[in-house]
Amino acid sequence: MKNKIPFLDLQSPHQELRYELTAAFSRVLSSGWFVLGEEVKQFEHEFASYCNTSYCIGVANGLDALHLILRAYSIGPGDEVIVPSNTYIATWLAVNHCGALPIPVEPVIETYNIDPSLIESAITAKTKAIIVVHLYGQPVDMDPINEIAKKHGLKVIEDCAQAHGALYKGRKVGSLGDAAAFSFYPGKNLGALGDGGAVTTCDPQLAEKIRSLRNYGSHIRYHNKLKGYNSRLDEIQSAFLRVKLPTLDADNSNRSAIASYYSEGLLGIKGLTLPKIAFGCEHVWHLYVVRHAKRDELQSRLAELGIGTMIHYPIPPHLQPAYKDLGMLEGAFPISEAIHREILSLPIGPTITFKEADAVIAAVKRAVRDIGA
Repeated sequence: MKNKIPFLDLQSPHQELRYELTAAFSRVLSSGWFVLGEEVKQFEHEFASYCNTSYCIGVANGLDALHLILRAYSIGPGDEVIVPSNTYIATWLAVNHCGALPIPVEPVIETYNIDPSLIESAITAKTKAIIVVHLYGQPVDMDPINEIAKKHGLKVIEDCAQAHGALYKGRKVGSLGDAAAFSFYPGKNLGALGDGGAVTTCDPQLAEKIRSLRNYGSHIRYHNKLKGYNSRLDEIQSAFLRVKLPTLDADNSNRSAIASYYSEGLLGIKGLTLPKIAFGCEHVWHLYVVRHAKRDELQSRLAELGIGTMIHYPIPPHLQPAYKDLGMLEGAFPISEAIHREILSLPIGPTITFKEADAVIAAVKRAVRDIGA
């Protein structure tokens, strides 16, 4: 059965901005400049201002953003970087791409984010940085992590790929550590019409180095100071992002309203665990994630009822075949493993209506009843 309510509608938001997006495309086409031009420069300025940081550097994607930060900090072979055990694999891959070793730390099960109380015990003489992931759109509890990092002389890197516009104690993610990585993949809260990413920071030396690394290690054409990469945010995607950035807060408010509506409508359903918002956090609801012991049955029944869902993510990084070499067997990170067995993401997005949310709520109630708690 075709989903009556898709997991994510990417057409409606762009149709609402069709005129502005078309004008942005025409502006770039008329300029005749397609790489590292005025659109990139202006977007970098606007996004840095939005995040309350001094610098923004546009890159090709979110994975590159993380990788270039680590590379700019000279993290490499023999080094260790603390990462969440519960995250998308890109967080770990960025560490490996530098030749360093990811050291996983379990999450707080209520928020799915890395547990600050477990970080210090994972630090060794080889540890150089801590990567935090503001998973599903909820900020990590940053104050204790920054204190630990300061005590041990470590860098704190934010993975903000799912949290554009989220607030921690009144401060925007992207400004809470030494540097931050963003993804502008189309499904993100601030998504391009293709791939894209950015680094934000208040460190002028780091910003300068990443600007060089993203462009073959060069600031001046054909003069290469570093062994760099080709990782540049396109002019066209920058122009599109400039159209969408002014709508981000309103889109996040719409997501938040739907999330609150879900939480009220789904409250008390036996066997269904709802998301929780941590104190001091303003969640932007990139995903609305529930848990159920019969997750696969629940997903199948919802599909039969015309409700699109997704699993973010079915397999934790340490159990992926790509990380077989680390020798981390099932049971190594039981909290993450339990989360990955039970989570299910319900439809949410900037244009989902309350009528559609009512249909989702009704379907979840029916599906849970049908499969039995």
